[in-house]
Amino acid sequence: MLTYAIDVMFIARLGADELAASSLAVALFGLLTWSLQGLTGAVSPIMAAELGARAPALRPVRRSVRMAMWLALATGAVAMIVCAFAESLMLLTGQPPRIAALAGDYMDVLLLALGPMVMAGVFRNFVSTLGRPILATLITASGIGVNAAANWAFIFGNWGAPALGLPGAAVATVLTSLTILAFYALAIRLDPRLHRYRIFGFAWRPDWPRFAELIRIGTPIALTITAEAGIFGAAAFLMGRIGATPLAAHAIALQIVALAFQVPFGVSQAATIRVGYYFGARDAEGVRRAGTVALVMGTGFMVLTALALLLAPEYLLALYIDPWNPDEPAVAEFALAFLAIGAAFQLVDGLQVVAAGALRGLQDTRVPMAIAIFAYWIPGFGVATWLAFGTDTGARGVWFGLATGLAVAAALLLARWLSRERLGLIAAPAPNDHPHHSPGRG
Repeated sequence: MLTYAIDVMFIARLGADELAASSLAVALFGLLTWSLQGLTGAVSPIMAAELGARAPALRPVRRSVRMAMWLALATGAVAMIVCAFAESLMLLTGQPPRIAALAGDYMDVLLLALGPMVMAGVFRNFVSTLGRPILATLITASGIGVNAAANWAFIFGNWGAPALGLPGAAVATVLTSLTILAFYALAIRLDPRLHRYRIFGFAWRPDWPRFAELIRIGTPIALTITAEAGIFGAAAFLMGRIGATPLAAHAIALQIVALAFQVPFGVSQAATIRVGYYFGARDAEGVRRAGTVALVMGTGFMVLTALALLLAPEYLLALYIDPWNPDEPAVAEFALAFLAIGAAFQLVDGLQVVAAGALRGLQDTRVPMAIAIFAYWIPGFGVATWLAFGTDTGARGVWFGLATGLAVAAALLLARWLSRERLGLIAAPAPNDHPHHSPGRG
């Protein structure tokens, strides 16, 4: 998210049209990328359960990661084809032709980053589940520097690079994604604990039962992420129908809110791993403790970010635009209004993502998927559309709709987590292994 935040900082200096176009393209790109990372991210609770049942579980973990890599390659290729039709999709949703054309040019380059990002997500889950999350942090942090330098070079033509404008930001993202992927491969090879799993060995050998298990658990996760990311993407398209100025303000305000969201999102991933570990060990008290700690951490952090949005929104906006500039007040006025509403849904946003992560640790993904689809698209999108176009609330109504969807999702997911024992969610199944394979291979 910080990588894209840097993109926004540079793109905002090109103009409101370029910022609006990039926000539309990233809405589609992010929807596909996050959904596929959710699909392949099913490898995390599967690995955690195996480790909880019989660590180190070399062969089961290796096979699970290998099939996740297969899944990343296959689905990433399909998603890249979808991205190639970005301009046509923008026009179908009623976006202005100039904005759609800019978004299409941007996406034509950006789509090359999709496959590496999905594959890097598999590696991030692998290293984190095996207790090396600091590697993921360091690798991603290194990518931030690469992205900033490449944006400076390719957007404005510095250091002898061509001045590509908006597509230059996409070039920077592609270079960053390839750098991160290469660093993951290197770290996995050099770290003794990670290397012992030899996840690149026997890369051609299928394990169809595990492939099917990944799809069974991962598809609801992907659809859940699609429902959530989709409502934010739909919000961008609704803003585009209102005007380029509110859309540009929406892109900036959403970027600030999304950066804060990354902390409970990270806690959610940790909850999946720790709850999954105790799920595999058949330890109900461990499940309760891991989930409770995660919920308190994630929600507690969002209290702080909500206060920051209420007390100092101008200073947060100053990272992207000058909110005190009297000559260009429109974008700042819209963004400040959005951030005030965003402060209200910080708490429920953190709560719903951590609750969903804890439930994934129990390999409970289908009902949370149904909850997400309902919450975001019935009360959420319904309220957003009605307020934006059926009342004089206008652009602010879109954000009120987002807050409504997140609140409903948080309430229903928390209720399901608290009812896990009554619903029979904490009885771990017997570990799924295939004894007919030799123990040291495959």
